[in-house]
Amino acid sequence: MRSLLLGLIAAAAIALPARAETVTVAVTAIVEHPALDACRDGVKDGLAEAGYKDGENLKFLYESAQGNPATAAQIARQFVGEQPAVIVPISTPSAQAVAAATKDIPTIFTAVTDPVAAELVASIDKPGGNVTGLSDMSPLADHLALINEITPKVARLGVIYNPGETNSVALVARLKMLAPDAKIEIVESTATKSADVQAAARALVGKVDALYVPTDNTVVSALEAIVAVAEQNKLPFYTADTDSVARGAMASIGFNYYDVGKQAARMVVRVLKGEKPADIAVEFAAGTDLVVNKKAAAAMGVTLPEAVVARAGKVIE
Repeated sequence: MRSLLLGLIAAAAIALPARAETVTVAVTAIVEHPALDACRDGVKDGLAEAGYKDGENLKFLYESAQGNPATAAQIARQFVGEQPAVIVPISTPSAQAVAAATKDIPTIFTAVTDPVAAELVASIDKPGGNVTGLSDMSPLADHLALINEITPKVARLGVIYNPGETNSVALVARLKMLAPDAKIEIVESTATKSADVQAAARALVGKVDALYVPTDNTVVSALEAIVAVAEQNKLPFYTADTDSVARGAMASIGFNYYDVGKQAARMVVRVLKGEKPADIAVEFAAGTDLVVNKKAAAAMGVTLPEAVVARAGKVIE
């Protein structure tokens, strides 16, 4: 009887479907602001669409460094101790922190401008180590063309950025290369922390015809300080980050960062299914959106051309 019972239990165990193994994906960002938050949400939703659902077969960890590189390094070491299946750093500083903390755990970065310059990968096509991911190199030529179209009298463009962010340094260098063709001179103003952003904007008043912010996490986290300076001094204010337009910038051509996160999630899934980061080429963010803010433009003394408004993917009234 006992042997029969044991046999029935064994048969039932074989008949039951195996419980799905839970995988851990750890996500970290240098700071919280709308674009990076949207990217994080896109990663999580993209994983869910691929069948990896938080609380079921996925343990989704998230930490923000609140703009502090030392905290980013601490979070990276903490995540390495957790031994997740994949780490997903959002932004260049977070990616550099994770890359310094582990040479073994697969790492898929996203919202990184120039991963080669940031020394995250050996090359775009052959990353070579445990790190690969998604670049969000901005369409800078399109930004300059948009500035000329909306405000053709702009001759000097004030660019506010943090020189401590490798991605920003790379963007400003490329912007300076492209600017002569657009007949625009770049005037730089730097802010090493969010508390310095307003002073950096004020330092440009009287020296430039418009303001511009690249995808700089330090500066974007304090965007409203620049909006105030732009409105007070009737300076057109453009950004590389489309999410910043709703916060008071006048116009932008850029990426939908929720979609950027979902694109990165597809790379994470490839690793979860067995591919190695060394063999996965770096991808570039797909698709661009034109977003304009008519109310912000009016506050800065600008009337947006109807042709620009007509082709915008999103118009904020």
